[in-house]
Amino acid sequence: MKGLADEPNYSVALLEGAMALSDVVENHIYEQTLAEKNAFFVADLGVLMRQHVRWRTHMPQMRPFYAVQANSSLAVIEILAALGTGFICTSKYELELVQGYGVPSEDIIYSGVCKQLSQIKYAAKNGIDFLVCDNEAELRKIARCHPRAKLLLQVATEASSEGDEMGMAFGSKLKDCRHLLESAKAQGLQVVGVRFHIPSSCDDPQAYSHAVSDARCVFDMGEDIGFSMTLLDIGGGFNGSETQLKQINSAVRPLLDLYFPASSGVSIMAEPGSYYVSSSFTLAVNIIAKEVGARDLHGNHDEPSPNDEPEFLYYMNDGVYGSFTSKLADNVIPAPSLPKSSVSEDPVFASSLWGPSGDELDQVVDQCLLPELSVGDWLIFNNAGAYSLGPPSTFTDSPRPPVYYTISTGDWFEMQDAGITQDISMKNFSLVPYFLHSGQSDEALSVPA
Repeated sequence: MKGLADEPNYSVALLEGAMALSDVVENHIYEQTLAEKNAFFVADLGVLMRQHVRWRTHMPQMRPFYAVQANSSLAVIEILAALGTGFICTSKYELELVQGYGVPSEDIIYSGVCKQLSQIKYAAKNGIDFLVCDNEAELRKIARCHPRAKLLLQVATEASSEGDEMGMAFGSKLKDCRHLLESAKAQGLQVVGVRFHIPSSCDDPQAYSHAVSDARCVFDMGEDIGFSMTLLDIGGGFNGSETQLKQINSAVRPLLDLYFPASSGVSIMAEPGSYYVSSSFTLAVNIIAKEVGARDLHGNHDEPSPNDEPEFLYYMNDGVYGSFTSKLADNVIPAPSLPKSSVSEDPVFASSLWGPSGDELDQVVDQCLLPELSVGDWLIFNNAGAYSLGPPSTFTDSPRPPVYYTISTGDWFEMQDAGITQDISMKNFSLVPYFLHSGQSDEALSVPA
C-alpha cells in the first residue's frame, strides 16, 4: 500500500496484559500535567476491527463505504482500507488523503453535493468516476468537467427533511427525478444508481423501508430512459450500536430482497461514518478558567439569596471551533466524566462547559452535574471520535489535539490472523510497546508479516 511519506506518519502503542485504554488516558494526563496541559485524544484502533466484524455480521449484503468527513485520522483511513471498505469523500482534501493510501479509484465516491469545478476536474484526472448529484446545476458542471462520470442520483427522503448531522437536507424530490434523469441523458451523462440518506437523528427504522421503495421507483425511471442502474447507496445515519444495526437490517432486508434481489445484479452499499469511529476515540481536555455564578433553587432574584446554589462555568482548552465542531450543527455533546484519579464523593453542582474562545456560541455542554473543579483539572469525553478530527480548522489558529493511537496485543494478533496487517504499510506507522508513566519506547516492535 502506498504511503504518504517515507517516514512513519504515526505510531501505535501496543497495550499488553491487562492494560486498559483508561490507563493510557491517565498516563497521558500525568505527562501533560508536567508539561503544557494540552488537550489530546487516545484512540483504540481495535474498535475499528470489532465494528467492522459487527457490520459484516448484521449487514452482510451491504458493502460499507466509510464517510471520511466523520474522522480523517491517518490510522483510521489505513486500517479501514486494509479491512476492505470503500470511501465516501466530500472534498479534494479527502480524495487526496484516501488515494494517498493506495485506495483504488473504483472504491471511492465523490459525494460533495455542491462541488467546485476544480475538484470535479481533479476527480476526472485521477479516475474517480463515481459522483453524487441531485440538481441540474451540478449536472451541467459534471458534463463540462467529467463527462465520463458515473452518477448516483441523490433522492430526498421524508427523514432527511427533518434535519441531519450537518443541519441541511439534500436530494431531489421523487417527483423531480425523471426530469433530472432525462436531463442527464440529454447531456450524455451516465446515471448508474441511487443514493439516499437517513440522518442519525431519525429513530424510525421504517424510514429506510420508505426510502428503498422510492429508490426502486427511480431505478425503474432510469431503466425506462435507458440507463443501466447497478448501484444502490442507502447512505449513513448509523450511530454505532448493534441494536440499531439489527433494527435497520430487519426493516430493510425484506424490501431489498424484493426490489433488489441478488439476481438483479445491483450492488448495495452504505456509508457508516460515526459508526466506526465514535467509540474508538476518547478526548481529554483541561480546565483553563472558571467562573462562579448563582442559581436560586426557589426562583430568580437580582441579588443572590441564602438559598442560592453555586453554578460553575468552566472554560476548557478545546471547544466548538475545535474538537466539538458537531455542536454547531445542534448535536448534543454528552456530559464528561472525571479521570479515575479524580473521582470523589464530593457534592455535585450545576455546571456548564465552554471552549476557550469566549464566543457565545462556544458552549460545549449546556448543563451537567460535576463536583467543584479547579483550573488545571481534567475532563474526559468518551465516544469522541465522530466529527472531531477533520481537516485543520479555519476558525482557529490552534493546532488540533494530538492523537495517541493504541491497540491491544489481542486485537493486533486477531488482525494478523485475518490477514489484515499484510495490507498495512509499515512505512506509515510504527508499532511500539507502551509503558505507564515512562513514555513510549523509541524501539519499534518486530511485527510478523
